[in-house]
Amino acid sequence: MIIRVVLALALSASPVMTTAAAGASLVTTPVAADAPLVTASVAAYAPLVTASVAAEPRDCPVAMPARTTCGFLVVPERRDAPERKIKVGYAVRRSIAKDREPDPVVYMSGGPGSASIQLTGFLSQMFPDRDVVTIEQRGGGYSEPALGCPETAAALLGQLRRPAADVAAAALECRDRLREQGVDLRGYNTKEIVADVVALRQELGYESWNLFGVSYSTRVMLDVAAADPQGVRAVVLDSFLPESVPWYDDADRNLADTMARLGVKDGFEAMSARLNAAPAQVPTTDPLLGRAFTARMTGDDVATIMAEALHEADVAAVAPELLPALAEGRDELLRPLADAVGEGLVSHEFGLYHAVQCQDEVPFNTFTTKSRLFTVNADKAVCDALQLPKSTPVNAAPKAPVLVLGGQYDPTTPTRTSKPAAEALPNGRFAEIPGAAHAVFLARECARRKIVEFVGDPAANTAAPCLDDAGGRPGDLHVTGAPYQISRSPWLAAPLALFALASLIQLVAGALKGRSVAAFGGLSGVAFAGLLAQSVYGLASRNETALAVGVPGMIGLYTWVAVASAVLTAATLVRHRRWPQIFATVISGGFLVWWFTWFL
Repeated sequence: MIIRVVLALALSASPVMTTAAAGASLVTTPVAADAPLVTASVAAYAPLVTASVAAEPRDCPVAMPARTTCGFLVVPERRDAPERKIKVGYAVRRSIAKDREPDPVVYMSGGPGSASIQLTGFLSQMFPDRDVVTIEQRGGGYSEPALGCPETAAALLGQLRRPAADVAAAALECRDRLREQGVDLRGYNTKEIVADVVALRQELGYESWNLFGVSYSTRVMLDVAAADPQGVRAVVLDSFLPESVPWYDDADRNLADTMARLGVKDGFEAMSARLNAAPAQVPTTDPLLGRAFTARMTGDDVATIMAEALHEADVAAVAPELLPALAEGRDELLRPLADAVGEGLVSHEFGLYHAVQCQDEVPFNTFTTKSRLFTVNADKAVCDALQLPKSTPVNAAPKAPVLVLGGQYDPTTPTRTSKPAAEALPNGRFAEIPGAAHAVFLARECARRKIVEFVGDPAANTAAPCLDDAGGRPGDLHVTGAPYQISRSPWLAAPLALFALASLIQLVAGALKGRSVAAFGGLSGVAFAGLLAQSVYGLASRNETALAVGVPGMIGLYTWVAVASAVLTAATLVRHRRWPQIFATVISGGFLVWWFTWFL
């Protein structure tokens, strides 16, 4: 199972198959009179952050570290019509460090629609000397109501069936169902989410805190810093999505640029052309229904999935092997990509996702040319159908220190756009993380170190390059889809298990009976199994996603050890024609047939 791919999909900002100074004071320096953008932002948010709110305790919905409490922030669904109330989930992990700092870190995931509080423990390890606050987005899975849209998710998965499902009709069906529950989608936008964050600081009683946003929530946190300048000490933006950047108009270029950076442009184009001409039939599972079905995947479908999968650096690291193999017709490698689509569908609340995108993103794109990415086209169709109001840009430029981190291979928030936007901020700085992709703090120790150093001292120099991260490079790979198929159906490895067991029995029996040829045959088989296990474990330790593409190239050399075992076993049979030796020879021969014709 490609765990990291799924995690990357859950934290991505783009449409996800569907489609966070030593001795500084607690209070940020008051905004100067020469900061018109900040003043304008505060004025724009003033009616929202002054609305009445309350907090109430709740049981934590997921496992949490010790000293963590969870709650709901009770806020108006629409602050311009405050009668209806909704609940925004949050968690607070209190630090008991002797050198505990008074200003916590508050974190929100991206999406829109991704959950946050499951990362409380991870963040607490990053910041043991600070309280950690994780806040959900209104309408998210750990808030109430949760704006899940299984109708839309099913229709988006239906893009891999023919005829394709009508995503716009499914979104309208979801909207009507939510409307019957009293939900007004106009209340689910970035401006209201920003006001929730400001209100939570005031409700928890922190004089100031440090903001940490990832992907979509970088927009939220930048606006929070502008709306609440007195309460913000520092801002960390991982995978920055500037408000001025038209994400949908840039999506195809971003993917092409990433492929070029990875050095796989030719393989990507060849794969696309081949599968557009003759789509692949790929078995997968519908996660909503739990049923198997056959996906029809064109080159543009695979491009859409790769735009999401490449959020994870481990996927980027294996792209040089994956894409040329797909171009050559190795369609069995499409199975993990198809499975990742389904698994990614259940990671977002798509009612919230489309409510935000249709108000705050889609209206600011031109869509002058049709995208090859079905998620882009689907979001445009959904927003055309929902007809939600267009928001007003904030253009936030807060004076608080801002650290922006970008991944070298990020296909969604590329450094091409995030770096100049960071450098345009009054007190912003930028650091590119080599070998990383999206949500770099999850994948790179160097990125986490830079974040911790910056929060500890926002005036510190974070320009030192990252030299200690290998980028998950798997080394030489022998391309095969067998390991992934075995991970889904372990019984497929039965020939290997039988061969290892038979070799072990042959080694012991040959040694006890003084039959050196038999013993060496068994020893060779056991050695092969050990070498295979060691090499696969080593690859998984460096890059577990690589096992969805192949196995270490050294396995080709180890194969000759297995061949030697079979030859010695057969030689023993010539001298000792007994049933145990017959079984050992048959098992060895059958294993080699399985190994050469299916596994390799």
